[in-house]
Amino acid sequence: MIFRQYDLACLSLFSYLVGDETTGRAVVVDPQRDVAGYLADAEAHDLRVERVIETHVHADFLSGHLELAAQTGAVISYGAAVTGLDFAFEPLHDGDRLVLGDVVLEMRATPGHTPESISIVIWEHADSAEPYGVLTGDTLFIGDVGRPDLLVAAGLDAADLAGMLHRSLHTRLLTLPDVTRVFPAHGAGSACGRNLSTARASTIGDERRTNYALAPMAVDDFVHVVTEAQPVSPAYFAFDAALNRRSRPLLDEEHPPPVLELGEVLAHQEAGALVLDARDPTEFAAGHLRDAVNIGLGGRFAEYAGDVIDPGRDIVLVTDPGRELEARIRLGRIGLDRVIGSLATPRAAFAAAPDVTARSSRLTATELADRRNHLDRVQLVDVRNEAETAAGTIDGAALVPLARLTARLGELDPGAPTVAYCASGYRSSTAASVLVTAGFADVSDLLGGYEAWIARSRV
Repeated sequence: MIFRQYDLACLSLFSYLVGDETTGRAVVVDPQRDVAGYLADAEAHDLRVERVIETHVHADFLSGHLELAAQTGAVISYGAAVTGLDFAFEPLHDGDRLVLGDVVLEMRATPGHTPESISIVIWEHADSAEPYGVLTGDTLFIGDVGRPDLLVAAGLDAADLAGMLHRSLHTRLLTLPDVTRVFPAHGAGSACGRNLSTARASTIGDERRTNYALAPMAVDDFVHVVTEAQPVSPAYFAFDAALNRRSRPLLDEEHPPPVLELGEVLAHQEAGALVLDARDPTEFAAGHLRDAVNIGLGGRFAEYAGDVIDPGRDIVLVTDPGRELEARIRLGRIGLDRVIGSLATPRAAFAAAPDVTARSSRLTATELADRRNHLDRVQLVDVRNEAETAAGTIDGAALVPLARLTARLGELDPGAPTVAYCASGYRSSTAASVLVTAGFADVSDLLGGYEAWIARSRV
């Protein structure tokens, strides 16, 4: 058996290549949209990717099933309960077995996170007494289970899905031998669960012993446990869930966006394009194009872009030289495809045109304390998620997670001196730039975030 796990850390995504070296037959499971890595590994091991299997319709990224099918001729497969797909696919039913050679894949319907969710049991040898492992998709994570509330907006009840999830876990997964390896679709940082581990694999036995959601409890208690206090889902999830059901243009992994001179960028901006500055927040603060939004490539770039960017809007990129293609691909991983160009030589362009550039205000914790002491109304905006703010906030802060900031701007006073903060200072630069583009007159962000504020208070 050829088995490869791929870890796309910036989206907390695990995907898989499973093949039989004797026959050369292989499948890819839950692929990211840029598929060059799977193709390279398949070629290196003389494998033919003949099928792409999606464990469910994903909401947190745009999957690469269409890209792989176009480049390999692979069949696309989903669980048989899937609905609303407008491209050719072959359904997989509970109990179906795909024989790759000596390697065998067994499908198990495991609804709950979504109605069509499946898990895939892997047998390294057809006559093995125990399976090698199970690809659990978003049904079972390491330390958690898939959240059942993401489809409520589509008219599905979270409690009903949670009940389905309980049955799936206890009748379809926990019936596997304890030694069975568990390979989920996501790890720590994903918004598809609440308590995901940083580990890349586990076993059924370890999860049975340590996973809070698998502890013995009544079904009603399980429903309550897995539906309460889930993190705010990123704003782009509904967009991606819909787009993953449709035919769409394929991702170009090879060509960077067109290079634009400053005058062209300004013309596009005037026509409604968003300037997305993907440089480090410190460099952005030192000088950037007015009304640009800052999301640094050093963090969860695509996820936060999906939180604050309208997917129907054209985008002009500003990056460090040589990183334009990376930025476009990472946006493409969540379906933000409307990148129309990138600014040539941003530092030189900004230096030569100070009338169209701006600097950002970034306050230390001491400076923020001083400002609060001397100004009547400083509006604090905490853009962390609920799980983070539960451990403490700065007194008087408005709690507005970044994923809800653009939708809740009307709750804030654009005329008040405003300071945005997060945990360490990365998301707050994004939030501050969004507030500036929305017309807030006096905006700063807190260097070092809440961590710096707490550290100061302890001195």
